[in-house]
Amino acid sequence: MAKAALAARARLCLLLLSVSAVVAAAAAVAMVEPARCDRGRVVDQRGGRSPADGDEDALGAQEQEEEGSPPRLRRALSRAKAMSLQSSSFVLKGDATHNQAMVHWTGENSSVILILTKYYHADSAKVLESSLWRSADYGGTYTKLNLVPGTSVVVSSFYICPSNKKKVLLVGSSVYQREQMLFISVDEGSSFQRRSLSFSPDVLLFHPKEEDKLLAYCKDGRLFASADLGLTWTLLQERVTRDRAFWAVPDVDVDPDLVHMEMQDTSGGYLYVTCVIRNCSAAAAASAEFPGHIDRNSLSVRGDYIFLKVTAGNRSEHYVSYRRADFVQMKFPKYALAKDVRIVSTDERQVFLALQEWHQTDSYNLYQSEARGVYYSLVLENVRSARQPEGDVLVDILEVRGIKGVFLANQRLDGKVRTLITHNKGRDWQPLAPPATDMHGKAISCKAPECQLHLHLRWADNPYVSGTVHTKDSAPGLVMGAGNLGSKLVEYKEEMYITSDCGKTWRQVFEEEHHILYLDHGGVIVAIKDTSIPLKILKFSTDEGRTWTVHNFTATSVFVDGLLSEPGDETLVMTVFGHISYRSDWELVKVDFRQSFPRQCAEADYESWQLTDLQGEKCIMGQEQTFRRRKDAAFCVKGKSYTSALGTKACRCSQRDYACDYGFEPSHAESGRCLADFWHRPNSPPDDCRPGQSFRSSTGYRKVLANVCQGGLNRSGRQSHCPLLPPRGLRVAVKGQTPAVAPGDDVTLVVRQQAGDTGSTEYQVDLGDGFRAIYRNLTLTDEPIRHRYESPGVYKVSVLAENAAGRDRASVYIQVAAPLQQVRLEAVPVAGRNQQINLTAAVLPADANLTVFYWWIGDSLQPRLTLRSSLLTSFPKEGRVSVSVQATNGRSAVQDSRTVRVLESFHVIPLSFSAHLDRFNPDIPEWREDVGRVVTETLVEATGVPQESLVTVVKAGLPTAADLYVLPTETGASHHERIASIQRAFKDHNVSFTLRGGLRVVVLPAEPSAGHGVAGAPGVWALAVALLIGVAATASFLLHKFKRKLPAGSRSVYAQMRDEKEQEMTSPVNHSEDTQHIIRGDEDDEADPLGRAGASPAVRSLIRTTANRCY
Repeated sequence: MAKAALAARARLCLLLLSVSAVVAAAAAVAMVEPARCDRGRVVDQRGGRSPADGDEDALGAQEQEEEGSPPRLRRALSRAKAMSLQSSSFVLKGDATHNQAMVHWTGENSSVILILTKYYHADSAKVLESSLWRSADYGGTYTKLNLVPGTSVVVSSFYICPSNKKKVLLVGSSVYQREQMLFISVDEGSSFQRRSLSFSPDVLLFHPKEEDKLLAYCKDGRLFASADLGLTWTLLQERVTRDRAFWAVPDVDVDPDLVHMEMQDTSGGYLYVTCVIRNCSAAAAASAEFPGHIDRNSLSVRGDYIFLKVTAGNRSEHYVSYRRADFVQMKFPKYALAKDVRIVSTDERQVFLALQEWHQTDSYNLYQSEARGVYYSLVLENVRSARQPEGDVLVDILEVRGIKGVFLANQRLDGKVRTLITHNKGRDWQPLAPPATDMHGKAISCKAPECQLHLHLRWADNPYVSGTVHTKDSAPGLVMGAGNLGSKLVEYKEEMYITSDCGKTWRQVFEEEHHILYLDHGGVIVAIKDTSIPLKILKFSTDEGRTWTVHNFTATSVFVDGLLSEPGDETLVMTVFGHISYRSDWELVKVDFRQSFPRQCAEADYESWQLTDLQGEKCIMGQEQTFRRRKDAAFCVKGKSYTSALGTKACRCSQRDYACDYGFEPSHAESGRCLADFWHRPNSPPDDCRPGQSFRSSTGYRKVLANVCQGGLNRSGRQSHCPLLPPRGLRVAVKGQTPAVAPGDDVTLVVRQQAGDTGSTEYQVDLGDGFRAIYRNLTLTDEPIRHRYESPGVYKVSVLAENAAGRDRASVYIQVAAPLQQVRLEAVPVAGRNQQINLTAAVLPADANLTVFYWWIGDSLQPRLTLRSSLLTSFPKEGRVSVSVQATNGRSAVQDSRTVRVLESFHVIPLSFSAHLDRFNPDIPEWREDVGRVVTETLVEATGVPQESLVTVVKAGLPTAADLYVLPTETGASHHERIASIQRAFKDHNVSFTLRGGLRVVVLPAEPSAGHGVAGAPGVWALAVALLIGVAATASFLLHKFKRKLPAGSRSVYAQMRDEKEQEMTSPVNHSEDTQHIIRGDEDDEADPLGRAGASPAVRSLIRTTANRCY
């Protein structure tokens, strides 16, 4: 049962989204993909209950209800008896375990159907088994093909050439994918030629016109090309972005062999490049078509237009190229601040797009452009959007096929979603009028404006079924969709409605959602209920949904997975495919309407109808349009020669033919009026206006593109000559890299100008190192400035642009620094609670300039930032504290960490060494660590004190000195006993180590007056020890006398230090004067309970004790 359930889930959830243009549209708001091969469509079987009749035998019910039925229903029943509808089923034996299928009718006027069934293993993301079936009789029977006799071959996908449907390619491999193979057919799959491949193609892309040329994309980013239908291949480029390779567009690109690509360069950025397949290779650099990097996945080639995006900081700029001219920044309303842009349509020399503004989260605004796709005007606000689990965004906008300029959109307003329609490409929007009666002919209590019709505008996840709204180019005016009546759109309420006059009037046809298929130019509409239970009936209409006939297409109910018809508008043959249960084989049912119609339609069988909008206006897009449709009573087939359009008549231009121009928005108070935005200057020439050219000032209105009205109202602005404009918006930047480079690196500077004349402007460039030059046409030609800085430093690059009308300046600072090699964090290993300590970072190379230091203390994620290499800090709690420093100079970053132990009390004994040690001191951290380790180990051996309670830190600089930290422990000898043991070891000269050649170095407590070295003769040392014992006793008395003046929590203080900060690590890097004073301890000590005269200098230099904030 577990395996069966798993198979059922696999059948339900897997859909290959890249198999057809329908699925591509679902991922990008009805974005029409560029011409590519038809890969076939993919569907997953649906798991479900055991087979059962989902509907009763409706034909029998019709016979019982024929008496007393309404006239239209009686006519439908009589037609059902007259029609000889033929159905035949075929079971694909042996493929019960296969959970995916790709079905494709190879071509128009072809009887060949190819079906690829596969077992897709979700965990490994691989196809483990496959079968290829072929039918040559419109799906009546199928034959299983054996591509390589005696060898098991796994076919993952197949492709049909769009310009010659007889050419079929299969991508496959041997078992375990040891050999990649391509199977080529030129006779609709009747025979195949096998070719071995040296790569694993993930996607094949046919040329839109030349049938033998195709591209192959691999998952690793390699792109291959073939000019002989896959017989031989050439590597074009590597690191190409998936789905961002495009063939040349016919009649737009000059060379049909041109390929547009988005690829990653060696620096990690992405470029838009082109190359011709005969001269393009991975070794030869492709031609960069845009100066600089672009955003990943932003390149889109859509007919006349190419779009891309560039993001810098938190701002994105969108660029467009019209008919392969230079890229121009797309001009949206100034404060739209686009977060995302989705192209809806590029038909009729105009861009229609959805833009999400800065304040929007679940909606987009619709904009349309002028011919070049540069300037955009608002046409509809707050169109609903939804983000899919896989990250795609769906915007509720749908272009109605068959009649240009008609769109449906769902607008979110005041918490409600309502459906609107436009007949003039967004100039005017109206809600859908509700039908007068329901499907049973009963009056509906739904009156506008409180109640309207609303439609779901979703694309189907399954490419073999229609979405919630179905339209077709060959059936103008015929729209069928799922929705509801009321004040707003209600989710999961999906009654079916139909219109035959392009949205003016609607009729209810079903109470539940159905999948729809148009046959014979919409002369036959087939509907199958969208349900999770098995079915055996379909419904069809021959009078545009006014009456419906029920047909049993199979004797046993099946789970319907999809509908498929022969390519072409006149087809009358369809296929229903599905499965009886999740354990059964795939079943295909052929339904043939060809024998149902007695004759071909004649002219007398048609009637005309005129397109109008919801107000009854006949002039739409500047013309009156008349279409024809088959009469309800006519029982005939339209056939291949049928055309729906009868004629057009141009109208005189009126206010309805003009929309708001760029910089203007529709007035909310007065319909048809356009108001200027506060930031817009209507009479100013455009930014790209050049002397010698002319421009037309805006009146706030522009004619809707594709509008063909003539004469009448003219709202065109006044034609004027372009004046000489001063340079404005001048910018200079480092191309392709940050403004921080290493000495000797090549720097490429790009100068750009947002507005103003460029042809007569001089550009004075100062590179900051003595180089100066004057350029002309610098921003016009996009010619970069290349330079090399040899010496470290900061250089100011300044550009002055000047012409007779004015000037503008721009500058950028270039940091030239060698990459940082290392940073060494030096810090005392032990610190007192709330005691200030100095953290120092030593950087290599030592002459690194413009270094910024980030300091992390403890577990805090918020660093402290300094421009100096040191930081004073303290720790409020006992314990071990991690300290990290990161040094960066724009070119590189290095980091080091230390752990500081924070204690309430500990002892510090300053140490000195034999004078000859200085000759061997290289003053590097590693040497100091080794000397400190040796001293600690020697003391442990001489005294028996545990090693974990001793830490020796050798200080930086000369003369060589150190501090011995004696830490308290909870076990073993008392703290005073350990101090005494250490004193005896120093007294007996037991702490020493040897250098080269046996040279002995003695370690002793530091003298109070000596910078380094060991005390004199033994007699002198004995006297010092005697003095030490006496003064220690005096200090104990003073401590008892003044103990009430000590801060809370104080412990025994044996002596006041001669120099508070002396034991802290100092850096060889120079510090400021203020910092040096702090390090030397020149500040007043407010917590000195004994005073600076409270103990002898000898005692103060011998032992230092930390208690609370003192040490």
